[in-house]
Amino acid sequence: MFFHKQELQFKSTPDKPDAVYARKLQEVLGGQYGEISVAMQYQFQAWNMHIPGKYRDMVFGIGAEEMGHVEMLATMIAQLLEKAPLGVTGDALQDDPTVAAVIGGTDIQHAIVAGAGARPVDSMGNPWQGSYITASGNLLADFTANENAEMQGRVQAARLFHMTDDHGVRDLLSFLIARDTMHQNMWATAAAELRESGLEALPVPSNFPQKKENQEVHYQYLNFSDGAEAKNGPWASGPSFDGKGEYTYHDGPTTTSPMPPPTRPDARYYGTTDIPNRVEKIAGTVQDKLNKE
Repeated sequence: MFFHKQELQFKSTPDKPDAVYARKLQEVLGGQYGEISVAMQYQFQAWNMHIPGKYRDMVFGIGAEEMGHVEMLATMIAQLLEKAPLGVTGDALQDDPTVAAVIGGTDIQHAIVAGAGARPVDSMGNPWQGSYITASGNLLADFTANENAEMQGRVQAARLFHMTDDHGVRDLLSFLIARDTMHQNMWATAAAELRESGLEALPVPSNFPQKKENQEVHYQYLNFSDGAEAKNGPWASGPSFDGKGEYTYHDGPTTTSPMPPPTRPDARYYGTTDIPNRVEKIAGTVQDKLNKE
């Protein structure tokens, strides 16, 4: 059950309208690593979770907080657009408001589509996509993905912090960056506890028998670059991070195989092959008559 309480987690008001910055702020709202992504990612992870208790409760709680962050950013974008000019004056670069908006770096759909409001898009106007979210049902895989999402989000918010001198906007970003700090640490802590408790381990999925994977290559570093320094890293020699193997270094692959011959799909795909065209035409006709796939 969801219940909306009409208040924000943190108070911030921009000093002045800024339609150009409103567009920039769309990235941390509707971009790949924006607040919409993490809010939906955490909710779906909780809905799909197979274990009750503290992990599920924690993920539901953070997902709800992130929905609040969506609202905070949407509100800030609307405030930045509230008194922004609709067009341009005669002494500006262009008299055409649409052309001026493009040149000025604003999102014209903020005005035309949303009526001076936020949209579920990134800073380039690309719609938010459900394919951004990760919810696999494996907690170690998901919590690691969450840590990355918070890292990427914090990087972007930090960059945006330096793109404005508006005190109100900076106050909001300072708060959101701080929450990203907590969430990065939280997901890292939860992932470490999963491993320490034995619920999950590396490599993920840990309950897939490693004896069924190719034992010859599973801890080999294969150097497919002409860079000379990779062999000096801890991933190239010594015990593996998961403690289940020993790293080895190799210049190039340790296995090779001849390229198989080109495939010959069903004639009714009409791909060009080395089979004579007339033969393929007859084959397709026969297969149709036999109702054969």
